Amino acid sequence: MVRVAGLSAQGEQRRLALRAGAAGLTAWACPAWVQASQIEEPLSDSVRQALRAAVEFAGPPEPEFVSPEARIAYLRWLGELSPRLQRRKPQLQDRIEFLQTVWYESRRAGLEESLVLGVIQVESAFRKFAISPVGARGYMQIMPFWARLIGDGDPAKLFHLQTNIRFGCVILRHYLDMEGGDLFLALGRYNGSRGRATYPNAVFAAQRQWRLA
Repeated sequence: MVRVAGLSAQGEQRRLALRAGAAGLTAWACPAWVQASQIEEPLSDSVRQALRAAVEFAGPPEPEFVSPEARIAYLRWLGELSPRLQRRKPQLQDRIEFLQTVWYESRRAGLEESLVLGVIQVESAFRKFAISPVGARGYMQIMPFWARLIGDGDPAKLFHLQTNIRFGCVILRHYLDMEGGDLFLALGRYNGSRGRATYPNAVFAAQRQWRLA
């Protein structure tokens, strides 16, 4: 039987579920292919510093627009996607804050907003406090080792909206650069299932739901 930090795999899953329950968090059931997650790999000092700089907190995600047309495009995007998200986030203010953060962090990392929403849908089903059986956290299911590698070492902060989405976008951008722009392989690496089609295909299918009509 596989052991993780002195516990059996089943014991580790029970421990995480109990911790989540005690903290009022959501330990959620997910398919086996989602239970995989980012794999800790050696990072060069230059890459680690670049990633660390990319995730450093820089204030609230306030959109800035280079032109009136850009502002109109953003408002159209917000107006169209907010109703689509209503079932998952009934409160208008929560939806606006969430979408604004996704828009800001996606643009900051050079990713499509629909792609990031697709990843969130597949990874956590839009659950802010989701914890997977392998310990990944939050909307974009960030593994705690990332807090140690490129953050301040506090994995609890991975449940913060902007922190979680920023980490997720920065990590996905990192994997995309590693894979020479190949999104299929980058998504597989994000999920810890590089080369297998199930996870990337699920994200691509979810992404289509979040594109503008």
